Amino acid sequence: MTKSGKPSWMKGKPIRVGVIGVGRGQSFTRGATDLVGMKLVAICDTWKERLAPVGKQYNVSTYTDYDKFLEHDMDAVVLANYFHEHATFAIKALKAGKHVMSECSCNSTLAEGVELCRTVEKTGLTYMLAENYPYTAFNMEMRRVYRTGEIGEATYADGEYNHPMSPDSRMSIAPGVNHWRNWLPSTYYCTHALAPLMYITDTMPTKVNGLSILSPGIEDQTARRADPGSVILCRMDNGAVFRLFGLILPGHSNWYRIHGSKGAMELTRGLGYFGNGQVRIWHEEWDIKPGTPLERTYLPDWPEYGELARQAGHGGGDFWTNFEFSRAIKTGRPPFLDVYRGVAMSSVGILAWKSALEEGRPFDMPDFRKESSRKNVDQDRWSPWPKDAAAGQPPPSLRGNVAPSAAGMAAAKKVWKKIGYRGK
Repeated sequence: MTKSGKPSWMKGKPIRVGVIGVGRGQSFTRGATDLVGMKLVAICDTWKERLAPVGKQYNVSTYTDYDKFLEHDMDAVVLANYFHEHATFAIKALKAGKHVMSECSCNSTLAEGVELCRTVEKTGLTYMLAENYPYTAFNMEMRRVYRTGEIGEATYADGEYNHPMSPDSRMSIAPGVNHWRNWLPSTYYCTHALAPLMYITDTMPTKVNGLSILSPGIEDQTARRADPGSVILCRMDNGAVFRLFGLILPGHSNWYRIHGSKGAMELTRGLGYFGNGQVRIWHEEWDIKPGTPLERTYLPDWPEYGELARQAGHGGGDFWTNFEFSRAIKTGRPPFLDVYRGVAMSSVGILAWKSALEEGRPFDMPDFRKESSRKNVDQDRWSPWPKDAAAGQPPPSLRGNVAPSAAGMAAAKKVWKKIGYRGK
Protein backbone atom coordinates (compact mmCIF):
# COMPACT_ATOMS: atom_id res chain seq x y z
CA MET A 1 0.00 0.00 0.00
CA THR A 2 1.10 3.57 -0.67
CA LYS A 3 0.72 6.52 1.71
CA SER A 4 -2.46 7.46 -0.15
CA GLY A 5 -4.06 4.18 0.89
CA LYS A 6 -4.05 2.84 -2.66
CA PRO A 7 -2.29 -0.40 -3.61
CA SER A 8 1.24 0.01 -4.95
CA TRP A 9 0.32 -1.39 -8.36
CA MET A 10 -1.94 1.63 -8.92
CA LYS A 11 0.99 4.05 -9.07
CA GLY A 12 1.82 5.77 -12.35
CA LYS A 13 -0.38 7.03 -15.14
CA PRO A 14 -4.05 6.07 -15.05
CA ILE A 15 -5.44 3.61 -17.56
CA ARG A 16 -7.30 5.57 -20.23
CA VAL A 17 -10.64 3.86 -20.77
CA GLY A 18 -13.38 4.07 -23.38
CA VAL A 19 -16.84 2.63 -22.73
CA ILE A 20 -19.32 1.22 -25.26
CA GLY A 21 -22.93 1.82 -24.24
CA VAL A 22 -24.66 4.74 -22.54
CA GLY A 23 -27.34 2.61 -20.89
CA ARG A 24 -25.92 -0.11 -18.65
CA GLY A 25 -22.47 1.21 -19.63
CA GLN A 26 -22.88 4.19 -17.33
CA SER A 27 -22.03 2.05 -14.31
CA PHE A 28 -18.59 1.66 -15.89
CA THR A 29 -18.29 5.31 -16.86
CA ARG A 30 -19.02 6.28 -13.26
CA GLY A 31 -16.50 3.73 -11.96
CA ALA A 32 -13.62 4.53 -14.31
CA THR A 33 -11.93 6.95 -11.91
CA ASP A 34 -8.64 7.40 -10.08
CA LEU A 35 -10.09 5.29 -7.24
CA VAL A 36 -9.33 2.25 -9.43
CA GLY A 37 -6.44 3.73 -11.40
CA MET A 38 -8.56 4.65 -14.44
CA LYS A 39 -9.51 7.73 -16.42
CA LEU A 40 -12.56 7.85 -18.69
CA VAL A 41 -11.66 9.43 -22.05
CA ALA A 42 -14.34 8.39 -24.55
CA ILE A 43 -17.76 6.80 -24.93
CA CYS A 44 -19.47 5.25 -27.93
CA ASP A 45 -23.09 4.48 -28.79
CA THR A 46 -25.42 4.72 -31.78
CA TRP A 47 -28.08 6.21 -29.46
CA LYS A 48 -27.29 9.80 -30.41
CA GLU A 49 -29.97 11.44 -28.27
CA ARG A 50 -28.55 9.88 -25.10
CA LEU A 51 -24.89 9.94 -26.14
CA ALA A 52 -24.54 13.73 -26.30
CA PRO A 53 -25.75 14.54 -22.76
CA VAL A 54 -23.74 11.68 -21.24
CA GLY A 55 -20.62 12.86 -23.04
CA LYS A 56 -21.21 16.37 -21.78
CA GLN A 57 -21.78 15.10 -18.23
CA TYR A 58 -18.40 13.35 -18.15
CA ASN A 59 -16.62 15.85 -20.42
CA VAL A 60 -15.27 13.14 -22.74
CA SER A 61 -15.17 12.50 -26.48
CA THR A 62 -18.20 10.82 -28.02
CA TYR A 63 -18.48 8.51 -31.03
CA THR A 64 -21.25 6.79 -32.93
CA ASP A 65 -18.78 4.91 -35.16
CA TYR A 66 -16.97 2.08 -33.37
CA ASP A 67 -14.00 2.08 -35.74
CA LYS A 68 -13.46 5.81 -35.16
CA PHE A 69 -13.84 5.24 -31.43
CA LEU A 70 -11.02 2.66 -31.51
CA GLU A 71 -8.73 5.27 -33.06
CA HIS A 72 -9.02 7.39 -29.90
CA ASP A 73 -5.86 7.57 -27.78
CA MET A 74 -6.75 5.10 -25.01
CA ASP A 75 -5.53 1.90 -23.38
CA ALA A 76 -8.66 -0.14 -22.73
CA VAL A 77 -12.26 -0.67 -23.80
CA VAL A 78 -15.24 -1.72 -21.69
CA LEU A 79 -18.06 -3.38 -23.62
CA ALA A 80 -21.61 -2.87 -22.38
CA ASN A 81 -23.28 -3.23 -25.76
CA TYR A 82 -25.80 -5.87 -26.86
CA PHE A 83 -25.46 -9.30 -25.24
CA HIS A 84 -24.88 -11.25 -28.47
CA GLU A 85 -22.38 -8.84 -30.05
CA HIS A 86 -19.58 -8.76 -27.47
CA ALA A 87 -17.15 -11.15 -29.15
CA THR A 88 -16.95 -9.30 -32.47
CA PHE A 89 -16.49 -5.95 -30.70
CA ALA A 90 -13.89 -7.44 -28.34
CA ILE A 91 -11.87 -9.05 -31.10
CA LYS A 92 -11.76 -5.81 -33.08
CA ALA A 93 -10.65 -3.86 -29.98
CA LEU A 94 -7.92 -6.37 -29.13
CA LYS A 95 -6.60 -6.21 -32.68
CA ALA A 96 -6.55 -2.42 -32.31
CA GLY A 97 -4.23 -2.81 -29.31
CA LYS A 98 -6.79 -2.24 -26.53
CA HIS A 99 -7.30 -4.26 -23.38
CA VAL A 100 -10.92 -5.41 -23.11
CA MET A 101 -13.50 -5.98 -20.38
CA SER A 102 -16.81 -7.40 -21.61
CA GLU A 103 -20.02 -7.59 -19.62
CA CYS A 104 -22.21 -10.68 -19.02
CA SER A 105 -21.33 -12.82 -22.03
CA CYS A 106 -18.10 -13.33 -23.96
CA ASN A 107 -19.46 -15.15 -27.00
CA SER A 108 -22.77 -15.99 -28.63
CA THR A 109 -21.42 -19.00 -30.56
CA LEU A 110 -18.72 -21.57 -29.86
CA ALA A 111 -16.82 -20.38 -32.94
CA GLU A 112 -16.72 -16.85 -31.53
CA GLY A 113 -15.38 -18.23 -28.25
CA VAL A 114 -12.51 -19.97 -30.02
CA GLU A 115 -11.66 -16.88 -32.08
CA LEU A 116 -11.71 -14.72 -28.96
CA CYS A 117 -9.32 -17.03 -27.09
CA ARG A 118 -6.95 -17.14 -30.04
CA THR A 119 -7.02 -13.34 -30.37
CA VAL A 120 -6.23 -12.80 -26.69
CA GLU A 121 -3.32 -15.23 -26.98
CA LYS A 122 -2.00 -13.62 -30.16
CA THR A 123 -2.20 -10.03 -28.87
CA GLY A 124 -1.03 -10.76 -25.31
CA LEU A 125 -3.49 -8.17 -24.02
CA THR A 126 -5.70 -8.38 -20.94
CA TYR A 127 -9.24 -9.68 -21.39
CA MET A 128 -11.76 -9.93 -18.56
CA LEU A 129 -15.40 -10.91 -18.28
CA ALA A 130 -17.15 -8.16 -16.30
CA GLU A 131 -19.28 -10.63 -14.35
CA ASN A 132 -20.05 -8.71 -11.16
CA TYR A 133 -21.89 -11.28 -9.03
CA PRO A 134 -18.77 -13.07 -7.72
CA TYR A 135 -17.70 -9.82 -6.05
CA THR A 136 -20.55 -9.38 -3.57
CA ALA A 137 -19.33 -9.44 0.02
CA PHE A 138 -20.95 -12.81 0.71
CA ASN A 139 -19.53 -14.54 -2.37
CA MET A 140 -16.04 -13.19 -1.65
CA GLU A 141 -16.41 -14.42 1.93
CA MET A 142 -17.50 -17.88 0.77
CA ARG A 143 -14.45 -17.99 -1.51
CA ARG A 144 -12.25 -17.11 1.47
CA VAL A 145 -13.84 -19.81 3.64
CA TYR A 146 -13.64 -22.40 0.87
CA ARG A 147 -9.93 -21.75 0.40
CA THR A 148 -9.30 -22.48 4.10
CA GLY A 149 -10.51 -26.05 3.50
CA GLU A 150 -13.19 -25.82 6.21
CA ILE A 151 -15.95 -27.38 4.10
CA GLY A 152 -13.63 -29.62 2.08
CA GLU A 153 -13.93 -30.26 -1.66
CA ALA A 154 -17.08 -29.07 -3.44
CA THR A 155 -19.45 -31.92 -4.30
CA TYR A 156 -22.65 -30.06 -5.20
CA ALA A 157 -23.66 -26.41 -5.59
CA ASP A 158 -26.70 -24.27 -6.41
CA GLY A 159 -26.64 -20.97 -8.24
CA GLU A 160 -29.85 -19.04 -8.83
CA TYR A 161 -30.37 -15.87 -10.81
CA ASN A 162 -34.10 -15.46 -11.33
CA HIS A 163 -35.09 -11.86 -11.97
CA PRO A 164 -38.81 -11.48 -12.73
CA MET A 165 -40.05 -8.19 -14.14
CA SER A 166 -43.49 -6.90 -15.00
CA PRO A 167 -44.46 -7.28 -18.68
CA ASP A 168 -44.25 -3.50 -19.14
CA SER A 169 -40.77 -3.39 -17.60
CA ARG A 170 -39.57 -6.24 -19.80
CA MET A 171 -40.75 -4.45 -22.93
CA SER A 172 -39.31 -1.09 -21.88
CA ILE A 173 -35.78 -2.59 -21.93
CA ALA A 174 -36.43 -4.64 -25.09
CA PRO A 175 -37.78 -2.25 -27.72
CA GLY A 176 -38.40 -3.89 -31.09
CA VAL A 177 -39.41 -7.37 -32.21
CA ASN A 178 -35.78 -8.23 -33.01
CA HIS A 179 -34.26 -6.88 -29.80
CA TRP A 180 -31.90 -9.49 -28.34
CA ARG A 181 -33.83 -9.75 -25.08
CA ASN A 182 -36.91 -10.95 -26.97
CA TRP A 183 -34.95 -13.78 -28.60
CA LEU A 184 -32.65 -14.72 -25.69
CA PRO A 185 -32.94 -18.49 -25.06
CA SER A 186 -33.71 -19.32 -21.45
CA THR A 187 -30.29 -20.86 -20.77
CA TYR A 188 -28.04 -18.17 -22.26
CA TYR A 189 -28.02 -15.65 -19.39
CA CYS A 190 -26.40 -18.13 -17.00
CA THR A 191 -23.23 -16.34 -15.90
CA HIS A 192 -24.85 -14.60 -12.90
CA ALA A 193 -25.75 -18.05 -11.55
CA LEU A 194 -22.54 -19.87 -12.49
CA ALA A 195 -19.73 -17.34 -12.09
CA PRO A 196 -19.92 -17.08 -8.27
CA LEU A 197 -19.79 -20.89 -7.94
CA MET A 198 -16.74 -21.10 -10.19
CA TYR A 199 -15.13 -18.21 -8.30
CA ILE A 200 -15.73 -19.78 -4.89
CA THR A 201 -14.55 -23.29 -5.85
CA ASP A 202 -12.08 -22.56 -8.69
CA THR A 203 -13.62 -25.30 -10.84
CA MET A 204 -14.46 -25.46 -14.56
CA PRO A 205 -17.44 -27.06 -16.36
CA THR A 206 -16.77 -30.18 -18.43
CA LYS A 207 -20.29 -31.39 -19.33
CA VAL A 208 -23.67 -29.63 -19.58
CA ASN A 209 -27.34 -30.67 -19.46
CA GLY A 210 -30.25 -28.25 -19.80
CA LEU A 211 -34.03 -28.18 -19.59
CA SER A 212 -36.13 -25.19 -20.60
CA ILE A 213 -39.26 -24.14 -18.69
CA LEU A 214 -42.47 -22.97 -20.35
CA SER A 215 -44.99 -20.68 -18.65
CA PRO A 216 -48.52 -20.82 -20.14
CA GLY A 217 -49.94 -17.45 -21.13
CA ILE A 218 -46.71 -15.47 -20.95
CA GLU A 219 -46.61 -15.14 -24.75
CA ASP A 220 -49.77 -12.99 -24.57
CA GLN A 221 -48.09 -10.40 -22.34
CA THR A 222 -45.03 -9.32 -24.35
CA ALA A 223 -43.26 -9.62 -27.71
CA ARG A 224 -40.82 -12.19 -26.31
CA ARG A 225 -40.35 -15.37 -28.32
CA ALA A 226 -38.11 -17.14 -25.80
CA ASP A 227 -38.98 -19.31 -22.81
CA PRO A 228 -38.92 -17.66 -19.36
CA GLY A 229 -36.72 -20.09 -17.43
CA SER A 230 -34.39 -23.06 -17.33
CA VAL A 231 -32.50 -25.50 -15.14
CA ILE A 232 -28.91 -26.36 -16.08
CA LEU A 233 -26.69 -29.08 -14.65
CA CYS A 234 -22.91 -28.75 -15.01
CA ARG A 235 -20.42 -31.51 -14.30
CA MET A 236 -17.31 -29.75 -13.04
CA ASP A 237 -13.68 -30.77 -13.48
CA ASN A 238 -13.45 -31.99 -9.87
CA GLY A 239 -16.49 -34.26 -10.36
CA ALA A 240 -18.98 -31.97 -8.61
CA VAL A 241 -22.44 -31.20 -9.98
CA PHE A 242 -23.65 -27.58 -10.09
CA ARG A 243 -27.32 -26.72 -10.60
CA LEU A 244 -28.22 -23.36 -12.16
CA PHE A 245 -31.71 -21.85 -12.18
CA GLY A 246 -33.27 -18.73 -13.75
CA LEU A 247 -34.36 -16.49 -15.56
CA ILE A 248 -37.58 -14.40 -15.32
CA LEU A 249 -40.08 -16.73 -13.63
CA PRO A 250 -42.18 -15.39 -10.73
CA GLY A 251 -40.27 -15.55 -7.44
CA HIS A 252 -37.15 -13.38 -7.31
CA SER A 253 -34.06 -15.37 -6.32
CA ASN A 254 -30.34 -14.57 -6.16
CA TRP A 255 -28.93 -17.40 -4.10
CA TYR A 256 -25.84 -19.60 -3.82
CA ARG A 257 -25.06 -22.76 -1.87
CA ILE A 258 -21.95 -24.99 -1.78
CA HIS A 259 -21.92 -28.50 -0.34
CA GLY A 260 -18.44 -29.84 0.42
CA SER A 261 -16.96 -33.08 1.68
CA LYS A 262 -16.68 -31.60 5.21
CA GLY A 263 -19.62 -29.20 5.46
CA ALA A 264 -21.71 -26.67 3.57
CA MET A 265 -22.29 -22.94 3.24
CA GLU A 266 -24.82 -20.66 1.61
CA LEU A 267 -26.21 -17.18 1.26
CA THR A 268 -29.24 -17.10 3.54
CA ARG A 269 -32.60 -16.70 1.86
CA GLY A 270 -34.44 -13.40 2.10
CA LEU A 271 -36.60 -10.85 0.32
CA GLY A 272 -33.84 -8.41 -0.62
CA TYR A 273 -32.07 -8.25 -3.98
CA PHE A 274 -29.35 -10.47 -2.53
CA GLY A 275 -31.34 -11.97 0.33
CA ASN A 276 -30.11 -10.43 3.56
CA GLY A 277 -26.47 -10.86 2.60
CA GLN A 278 -25.59 -13.26 5.42
CA VAL A 279 -23.40 -16.34 5.11
CA ARG A 280 -24.47 -19.54 6.84
CA ILE A 281 -21.89 -22.32 7.41
CA TRP A 282 -22.79 -25.67 8.95
CA HIS A 283 -21.30 -29.10 9.63
CA GLU A 284 -22.35 -32.54 10.80
CA GLU A 285 -21.64 -33.20 14.46
CA TRP A 286 -19.61 -36.34 13.71
CA ASP A 287 -17.39 -34.57 11.18
CA ILE A 288 -16.17 -31.37 12.79
CA LYS A 289 -12.84 -30.22 14.13
CA PRO A 290 -12.58 -29.31 17.83
CA GLY A 291 -13.32 -25.64 18.38
CA THR A 292 -15.29 -25.21 15.15
CA PRO A 293 -18.95 -24.18 15.66
CA LEU A 294 -21.51 -26.68 14.45
CA GLU A 295 -23.33 -23.84 12.70
CA ARG A 296 -22.86 -20.09 12.38
CA THR A 297 -24.54 -17.28 10.45
CA TYR A 298 -23.05 -13.84 10.09
CA LEU A 299 -22.97 -10.72 7.94
CA PRO A 300 -19.62 -10.50 6.12
CA ASP A 301 -17.82 -7.49 4.73
CA TRP A 302 -15.39 -7.18 1.85
CA PRO A 303 -11.77 -7.92 2.75
CA GLU A 304 -10.82 -4.37 1.69
CA TYR A 305 -12.26 -1.23 0.06
CA GLY A 306 -15.67 -1.90 1.58
CA GLU A 307 -16.66 1.76 1.70
CA LEU A 308 -15.99 2.16 -2.02
CA ALA A 309 -17.76 -1.07 -2.91
CA ARG A 310 -20.86 -0.10 -0.94
CA GLN A 311 -21.30 2.95 -3.17
CA ALA A 312 -21.42 0.85 -6.36
CA GLY A 313 -24.26 -1.11 -7.94
CA HIS A 314 -24.99 -4.83 -8.01
CA GLY A 315 -23.98 -5.45 -4.41
CA GLY A 316 -20.57 -3.82 -4.86
CA GLY A 317 -19.73 -5.85 -7.93
CA ASP A 318 -19.59 -2.83 -10.21
CA PHE A 319 -16.66 -1.44 -8.21
CA TRP A 320 -14.76 -4.72 -8.13
CA THR A 321 -14.95 -5.45 -11.84
CA ASN A 322 -13.27 -2.11 -12.63
CA PHE A 323 -10.78 -2.71 -9.81
CA GLU A 324 -9.85 -6.22 -10.98
CA PHE A 325 -9.57 -5.12 -14.62
CA SER A 326 -7.28 -2.26 -13.66
CA ARG A 327 -5.11 -4.51 -11.49
CA ALA A 328 -4.76 -7.09 -14.27
CA ILE A 329 -3.62 -4.44 -16.77
CA LYS A 330 -1.22 -2.77 -14.35
CA THR A 331 0.38 -5.98 -13.03
CA GLY A 332 0.24 -8.07 -16.21
CA ARG A 333 -1.36 -10.95 -14.28
CA PRO A 334 -4.58 -12.32 -15.83
CA PRO A 335 -7.74 -11.67 -13.80
CA PHE A 336 -9.62 -14.61 -12.33
CA LEU A 337 -12.40 -14.07 -14.87
CA ASP A 338 -10.00 -14.39 -17.79
CA VAL A 339 -10.91 -15.27 -21.36
CA TYR A 340 -10.89 -19.03 -20.74
CA ARG A 341 -13.24 -18.96 -17.74
CA GLY A 342 -15.39 -16.32 -19.42
CA VAL A 343 -15.78 -18.24 -22.66
CA ALA A 344 -16.42 -21.50 -20.79
CA MET A 345 -19.24 -20.08 -18.65
CA SER A 346 -20.75 -18.25 -21.63
CA SER A 347 -20.61 -21.49 -23.62
CA VAL A 348 -22.49 -23.29 -20.83
CA GLY A 349 -25.55 -21.31 -21.93
CA ILE A 350 -25.07 -22.32 -25.57
CA LEU A 351 -24.54 -26.02 -24.83
CA ALA A 352 -27.42 -26.03 -22.35
CA TRP A 353 -29.73 -24.74 -25.09
CA LYS A 354 -28.55 -27.49 -27.42
CA SER A 355 -29.33 -29.90 -24.61
CA ALA A 356 -32.73 -28.37 -23.84
CA LEU A 357 -33.84 -28.75 -27.46
CA GLU A 358 -33.08 -32.46 -27.05
CA GLU A 359 -34.77 -32.72 -23.63
CA GLY A 360 -31.61 -32.79 -21.57
CA ARG A 361 -29.03 -34.71 -23.61
CA PRO A 362 -25.53 -34.06 -22.19
CA PHE A 363 -22.99 -32.08 -24.19
CA ASP A 364 -19.24 -31.99 -23.58
CA MET A 365 -17.59 -28.65 -22.90
CA PRO A 366 -14.47 -27.98 -25.01
CA ASP A 367 -11.33 -27.07 -23.10
CA PHE A 368 -10.80 -23.58 -24.48
CA ARG A 369 -7.25 -23.51 -23.11
CA LYS A 370 -6.23 -26.26 -25.51
CA GLU A 371 -6.08 -25.80 -29.28
CA SER A 372 -6.52 -29.55 -29.76
CA SER A 373 -9.93 -29.34 -28.06
CA ARG A 374 -11.25 -25.99 -29.25
CA LYS A 375 -10.42 -26.62 -32.91
CA ASN A 376 -13.27 -29.14 -32.92
CA VAL A 377 -15.78 -26.30 -32.51
CA ASP A 378 -14.07 -23.40 -34.28
CA GLN A 379 -16.64 -23.58 -37.10
CA ASP A 380 -19.66 -24.02 -34.83
CA ARG A 381 -21.83 -20.96 -35.55
CA TRP A 382 -25.07 -22.41 -34.20
CA SER A 383 -27.07 -19.30 -33.27
CA PRO A 384 -30.67 -18.43 -32.33
CA TRP A 385 -30.43 -14.73 -33.18
CA PRO A 386 -32.61 -13.40 -36.04
CA LYS A 387 -29.58 -11.99 -37.88
CA ASP A 388 -28.28 -15.55 -38.24
CA ALA A 389 -31.57 -17.13 -39.31
CA ALA A 390 -30.95 -19.98 -41.76
CA ALA A 391 -31.58 -23.67 -42.24
CA GLY A 392 -30.18 -25.64 -39.32
CA GLN A 393 -30.19 -22.73 -36.88
CA PRO A 394 -32.08 -23.21 -33.60
CA PRO A 395 -35.32 -21.57 -32.45
CA PRO A 396 -35.34 -19.37 -29.33
CA SER A 397 -38.03 -21.46 -27.63
CA LEU A 398 -39.16 -25.03 -27.09
CA ARG A 399 -42.29 -23.90 -28.93
CA GLY A 400 -40.15 -23.28 -31.99
CA ASN A 401 -39.72 -20.04 -33.89
CA VAL A 402 -43.19 -18.80 -33.02
CA ALA A 403 -44.12 -15.17 -33.63
CA PRO A 404 -45.51 -13.15 -30.71
CA SER A 405 -49.27 -13.25 -30.33
CA ALA A 406 -51.47 -10.34 -31.41
CA ALA A 407 -52.18 -9.57 -27.75
CA GLY A 408 -48.48 -9.66 -26.88
CA MET A 409 -47.55 -7.37 -29.77
CA ALA A 410 -50.32 -4.92 -28.85
CA ALA A 411 -49.07 -4.76 -25.26
CA ALA A 412 -45.46 -4.32 -26.40
CA LYS A 413 -46.25 -1.56 -28.91
CA LYS A 414 -48.10 0.35 -26.23
CA VAL A 415 -44.99 0.35 -24.03
CA TRP A 416 -42.65 1.15 -26.91
CA LYS A 417 -44.75 4.14 -27.91
CA LYS A 418 -44.64 5.40 -24.33
CA ILE A 419 -40.82 5.27 -24.18
CA GLY A 420 -40.44 6.91 -27.60
CA TYR A 421 -39.45 3.88 -29.66
CA ARG A 422 -40.69 4.25 -33.24
CA GLY A 423 -39.34 1.06 -34.83
CA LYS A 424 -41.03 -2.26 -35.48
